[in-house]
Amino acid sequence: MPPEPETLRGVLYLIVCGAPPARDANRLIQLAQAEGWEVCVIATPSARSFIDAPALETATGHPVRSQYKQPDAADVLPPPDAIVVAPATFNTINKWAAGISDTLALGLLTEAIGKRLPMVALPFINAAQAEHPAFQGSVDRLRAAGVQILYGPDVLELHEPGTGSQRVALFPWQLTLEALNANQARRPFRRLDHKPSGETDLASITRAQHRLDREAR
Repeated sequence: MPPEPETLRGVLYLIVCGAPPARDANRLIQLAQAEGWEVCVIATPSARSFIDAPALETATGHPVRSQYKQPDAADVLPPPDAIVVAPATFNTINKWAAGISDTLALGLLTEAIGKRLPMVALPFINAAQAEHPAFQGSVDRLRAAGVQILYGPDVLELHEPGTGSQRVALFPWQLTLEALNANQARRPFRRLDHKPSGETDLASITRAQHRLDREAR
């Protein structure tokens, strides 16, 4: 159930990509609501075949969005205070880093970097995809822009191609909220128009990201 207004912590967008762990997206919704988040789900087009959209809408009290709205149409979702991308796919990570916004999910993610919203991404990729030269560069580029990418053998071991469905139970949803909590403890959530001058400096963001990455190990 959505949290009561008096205990509301903020609005969390859960962006779900097309990978087997997406079937368990309700696990993160429940965890986040228990911490006081109002959760809204954004699904990539390929994620729609993995999720139970009506069940997620019942759990969150909000429609699951996948498509851009008309420019003059009212937004059916409140604006986000933070974003979690889980599972984040090879396709989404690379497009996000390249600045491509050909889906609603990517449009929100590319804009969120400029808005300096707290963002955490938990990739779910196989060992062969991880060897592609574009992937690590995309991870590095997003981290340099202030995105917390939870990626490495200490987070989730890579699986062999074709075995992803066997690894769904191991997907560590809770780590995304732990990362957000660590971020909030060091820097309270603020929207771009409330940020003090100087806080949008990319070098400062990069240093903070590296510090968080070291502390997470």
